[in-house]
Amino acid sequence: MVGPSSQVSKILLCLLFALLAFYIFMDIQLYLRIQRYAIERDYHINTTLLANNALGGEATTDYTMIKSVSYYERHHMLSCDVNPLCHVTVKAVLLDHTNHYLFAPLATIFDNIVGISRSNFITANMISFFHVGVACIAGKMVSSDNLGYRRLGVVLFQLRTFLDDLDGHVARAKKNIHGERSEVGTSGYYIDGLCDGLGCIALLLGIFFYLKNNPPRRGYSQLPMSESKLPEPVTRPKAKSMTPKVVKKVLTFTGQLLVSSTAWNRYIAVYQDMLERNDVTPTQFIRQNITFKSAWFLCVAWMWRIVNVHSLLHLVLLSIFCDKLWDFLKAIQYVGYIVLLIVICITEMHVLEAHNFIFNTVSGNNTSF
Repeated sequence: MVGPSSQVSKILLCLLFALLAFYIFMDIQLYLRIQRYAIERDYHINTTLLANNALGGEATTDYTMIKSVSYYERHHMLSCDVNPLCHVTVKAVLLDHTNHYLFAPLATIFDNIVGISRSNFITANMISFFHVGVACIAGKMVSSDNLGYRRLGVVLFQLRTFLDDLDGHVARAKKNIHGERSEVGTSGYYIDGLCDGLGCIALLLGIFFYLKNNPPRRGYSQLPMSESKLPEPVTRPKAKSMTPKVVKKVLTFTGQLLVSSTAWNRYIAVYQDMLERNDVTPTQFIRQNITFKSAWFLCVAWMWRIVNVHSLLHLVLLSIFCDKLWDFLKAIQYVGYIVLLIVICITEMHVLEAHNFIFNTVSGNNTSF
C-alpha cells in the first residue's frame, strides 16, 4: 500500500483481514438468526382468522399490528436499535456487508445521540443533498497527484456513504418504519437515487482526471545517466496517448455500476413485493417465510451482497487507497459484466419459481425455494 516494508501497510492489511473475518462471522450469525427465529414484520396473523380459514371460512387477510418487543431481541442483550441482525428484511439481506454491519448501526447510534430524526428542521432529503457536496470534494481529492490526498478522498467518500445510510435511517425513523426497506415510488426514493448517482459521477470524474493526468507506465526504462552528461542529444520515444484507454476503462466500470444498480434496485422491489406484502392468504404467508428461509434465496441474496453497486464502489475505493486503481479497472473490465450476467440470470430463475410457489395453488414439495 505504502511500501512493502511499511508498518502502516502491515497494520492496514491486518485490519482488512479482520474486517473480512468479521463479515464472515456476521453472515453466519445472520443465517442462524433467519433459520432459528421467526421473520417478524411488525404484524402477525390473527389466530381467529386462521381458525375460520381452517373451518372453510372466507380467507380474509387482515393483519394485526403489534408493538411488542421482538422475540429475537428478548434472547439477545444487544438492542434492536443497533443490532443489524434483529430486523431481517429483503433489503437487509441484499445489502452489502459494510453498509449492513457497520454504517447502518453507526447511523442509528449517531442519530440516537444527535437526534436528527426528532428534529423538525433537518430532513432526510437535506442530508442527501449534503452528501452530494461531500462526494464532490472527495472526487476532487481523488483526482490529485498526491497519494495522501487521494486516500483522504477515499475517507471522505466513505463518509458520504455513511451519510447515505443516515438519510435512509432518518427517513424511516420519521415514519416509524423498522428495518431496512426501500419505499419504491416515493419522492424520497427518487431524490435519494438522484443524489447517489451524482455522488458516483463525482467519484468517476475524479478517477478519470487522475488517470488522465497520471497515465499508467508503459514500461520505458530510465536512462542510466542524466541527459546533461550524455555526449549527444538523446531522442526519447514519443509516449502514445493513454487517454482513449483511460476513457474506455472508466466507461466500462461506469456501465457495470449502472447495470448493478438497476438490477439490484429492481430485485429489492420485486422481492419486497413478493416476500413482504401483507395482502396474502395465511397459506401464502407461510410460503413467504419458507421462501425467505430457503438456501436458494439466501444464496441469491449473498451474491447480490458481493456484486451490488455499493460493493463495487467499496472495491474501487480500496484500489484507490492501495494505489492499484489501474490494475483493478483492468481486472474487472470484462469479468465484471460476466459475473453480473450470471447473477442476474440466477436471480431471474429464482424470482419466477419463488413467485409460482407462493402465489400459485399448485401443491407439491417446494421447500427448495
